Parts: sequence; structure tokens; C-alpha cells
Amino acid sequence: MASYLITGCAGFIGSHLTEKLLEQGNYVVGIDNFDSFYGRSIKERNLSTALKMQNFTFYELDLKNAEALNKIEDRVDVIIHLAAKAGVLPSLKDPIAYINDNIIATQNLLNFCKERAIKKFIFASSSSIYGNNKSIPFRETDSVEQPISTYAATKKACELLTHTAHHLYKTDVINLRFFTVFGPRQRPDLAIHKFVKLIDEGKEIAMYGDGSTGRDYTFVNDTVQGIIGACQYIHDNSSVYEIVNLGNNQPVKLSELIATIEKVMNKKAAIKQMAMQPGDVDITFAGIEKAKKLFGYSPATSLEEGISHFVKWYNEQKA
Repeated sequence: MASYLITGCAGFIGSHLTEKLLEQGNYVVGIDNFDSFYGRSIKERNLSTALKMQNFTFYELDLKNAEALNKIEDRVDVIIHLAAKAGVLPSLKDPIAYINDNIIATQNLLNFCKERAIKKFIFASSSSIYGNNKSIPFRETDSVEQPISTYAATKKACELLTHTAHHLYKTDVINLRFFTVFGPRQRPDLAIHKFVKLIDEGKEIAMYGDGSTGRDYTFVNDTVQGIIGACQYIHDNSSVYEIVNLGNNQPVKLSELIATIEKVMNKKAAIKQMAMQPGDVDITFAGIEKAKKLFGYSPATSLEEGISHFVKWYNEQKA
């Protein structure tokens, strides 16, 4: 049985990952600060299953406060750092908050690794790091020196910090670049959640651009499978520093996404076309050959199946 420390454990991806690792018999130490980006009650509901399990310990603390980490006395084999201030557009409005919550917090956690001699570190990076990359699919060897949002810049900075820790302190590191994760518990600010809610309420949805922008939508269970594969890989190997895409390898146009939601909900959307938002990219498209080779990663959930799972969950939350 391994012991994992998961930051952002009450969030969308974090709560799914926490439950999966607990179900497998592992011990999990969870950290969350219940950031006000969206409602605390949502995150408490996400965490409700884990809190009932004996092999789970939870700490409410803010990673920007390095001293707060001293509260943790549990043995930790692997850190999975999912916590971050998310969102491209909000990062343009409040860049300092993103620098503090993403970069400073990550460095504090890496310092904690050094102090506690924790040698395994998995970091949640983002497809946003690729910017408007012209080469598709995106590959881990592509240049990512031109981020187009503060959020993306912070994720790139954190990848550099993890490399420094690997070089100086021999910390084994895997940086996982997530591609538009969706599914039950998805954050309410993200497109699929917003679209389903607005269509359900008979309200207009905003379509930014002409509908031709594409995203590599990845169902949360597939992402979790990839993270657990990374855990196994970093457990079995030493002198590890890797950057790995976790996507679906099948970008979907915005117009197709809306049509799929309409089909699943059996309801037409009222669409209001808007100009493209600053900081948004034209397409994300994950090359996943490296994840397949290292972790046996194999995303298996189609967009329509994943949307169906999300809509079912959404309706259950309303009841």
C-alpha cells in the first residue's frame, strides 16, 4: 500500500483521483484550501465519499503558506500536485493571484519534498502551455516558449521549477499536461457545464468565434487512469524527469460539441455568437504516444458517452 499526498483533492479531478486511489487500498493525505473560485459546498460534496473512508486524512490549508505544511505528519511516498488557480480569462484579470497560487505554492511544495525527503512528484500541467502551436498533434518535444495567457505561463514556470528540483535534489518528476478534462463534478465555469445548465434552463449560450475552434476533450476517468499509470511508472523507476500529454487524441470542434450536447439532452440550444476571447487558443490536440508507451495510457470514452455521464450527474445534482 502506497501513501499519496494529493493537493486539490476536493476539486473536480482531485476528488475522482482520491476516491480511486482509496478504493485500491492506498492511503491518501488530501489538501485543499476551498478557493472561492467556485462554491465551497460543491467541493465539500466532491469530498464527501473520501471523508467516510478510514485510509483518508484531510487538511484544509493554503499552499501559499509554507509553514502550514508543517501540520502534515503523515508518511508520504508520492505527491500528486493538482491544486492551482484555474482559468485562462480570469488569469488575465488578476495575474498576481495566479503567480502566487500556482508558482509560489508549487515552490513551497517542492521545498516540503526536500525537507521530508519525498522523492516522487507528479505535477498537473496543462495543454494551455502549447499556446497557438501550429504543429499538430501537440507533442512534448514542441517549443512552449510563447504562452498566450498568464495561466499558461504559470504552468510553464512550474514545469521549470520541477526540473530544478529534479536537478538539485534528485526528485523524480512527471509533469502531466491535461487536455480539457470533462465529466461529472466538472467546474461550473467550464464550457460543457455552462452549456448544459443554460440549455436546460432555456437560456442563450455564448459561442465564441465561428464554432471552428477545437478542443481535445478528455473524460475524467481516462485522465485518472493516466495519473495512476504515472504513479506506477514513477514508483517503478528512478532518475525520472518526464513531460507527458494526457489527452484524448481526438479534437472536437465547438460546433460539434454543442450539437452533441443537444443530442444527449434532446433539446436545441439558443446560440449567441461572440468574438473570440483573448488568451484562447484555436485548437488543442494531444499526441499521446509517449503516455501509451510509458503508462499504457489508453483513453476509451467517446465524447457522446462522456457527455451522457455528465448530463446524468447534472440532473442528479438538481434533484
